[in-house]
Order: sequence, then C-alpha cells, then structure tokens
Amino acid sequence: MSNLYRLADQRARRRIVSFDRRELSRLLGLYSMRVASGEWRDYAIDFRPGMAIFSIFRHTSEQPLFAIAKVPNGAQGGYVVYNGPRKLAHGDSLEDVLGVFDRKLRLLLG
Repeated sequence: MSNLYRLADQRARRRIVSFDRRELSRLLGLYSMRVASGEWRDYAIDFRPGMAIFSIFRHTSEQPLFAIAKVPNGAQGGYVVYNGPRKLAHGDSLEDVLGVFDRKLRLLLG
C-alpha cells in the first residue's frame, strides 16, 4: 500500500521564520553605518527551513563576512552571529548579539 500525503498539510506544518520590522530596522541601521564608513558593501537575506539569515559582504563576489541568524526553535534558539564557520555570539535578543559589532576605542602606540 502507498501512503497519500497532502502537500497543503505539509506546507502548513512548516513554519516560516523571518525578521520582523523592528529587527530589520536595527540590522539595516547597523549595515548603513558600516557602508557609510566603507567597511561593508552588500547584504542578502535568506530564508531557510527553521531560520532566517542576514548576510553581510565586504565585496559582492565574496563569501559573507558575517551572518546573523534568527533561529527561534530548538535548544539553541535565539540569534547567532557567525564569521564564516566561527560562532562569534549567541543570545536571546538581537541587541545582545549585535554588541559584537560595537566599536571599541584602542590606544595605538607607534
């Protein structure tokens, strides 16, 4: 016997994860400040099963310099900032993980 699956039922089970207006505003605000300073040049937003990813590029043709992922489900739910395969920050709120991008003043002796 074969099993019959309704595609509409399968689509309803899949929950689409996306950034809300407040999150996008915060991400694009950070992005625009770094574009103005000449550090970043392009971005992309991807929606994968169970997560939304905001990727930041230095050059359009390269791999993403940073990726900010929203993962609401699972034991590691929340927000994660990646630099390539390295996890830079993990937190429950977007503001917590975006603290990675805060500039720190350093004294340069030379």
